[in-house]
Amino acid sequence: MTRVYFVRHAQPDHAWEDDRTRPLTTEGREDSRKVFKFLQDKNIDSFYCSPYKRSLDTIGETAAHYGKEIITDERLRERESGRNGNHHELFRKRWEDHDFHEEGGESIAMVQGRYVTALKEIIRNNDGRNIVIGTHGTALSSILNYYDTDYDCDSFLRILDWMPYIIELDFVDGEFTDKIEHLHIKKEFLGI
Repeated sequence: MTRVYFVRHAQPDHAWEDDRTRPLTTEGREDSRKVFKFLQDKNIDSFYCSPYKRSLDTIGETAAHYGKEIITDERLRERESGRNGNHHELFRKRWEDHDFHEEGGESIAMVQGRYVTALKEIIRNNDGRNIVIGTHGTALSSILNYYDTDYDCDSFLRILDWMPYIIELDFVDGEFTDKIEHLHIKKEFLGI
């Protein structure tokens, strides 16, 4: 069995304008310790991550504990939001029509396409291992929807304030078999 622990980043500093270099808040850094405490005995073989700082920083201590390099992959990044991309009314519109995207942004289908390709490659290269993937809310939700079509906008909104959030997906011979939620810390989503 291949076990993938998806770790949505801890609380970011939304006052920081650049999305890629946005750091964690002080609380977010403290909450990353809880990620480490959960994962420290899970025999993690590989670490993959979005190239965004908040995701890297959330799993950094855990990777150091295992003496592993974090492999960044651009395909694991968060959805490009485009102009006015984080307004709550657009959340439903994107989830009702996976091809909808605002100007300069990505649709759920676009994110899902690149992310699923990356994930299948990671699973193929790590068969039978335990993997951590540092990720983001919409990117992770697109994966959860891919493996469970009942995962919808309400499911996404349920986890919107969970930073960090750890969910395990298990695969046998590359096929999805199970998911288990492990950890979440509620922090107000301020990305609008």
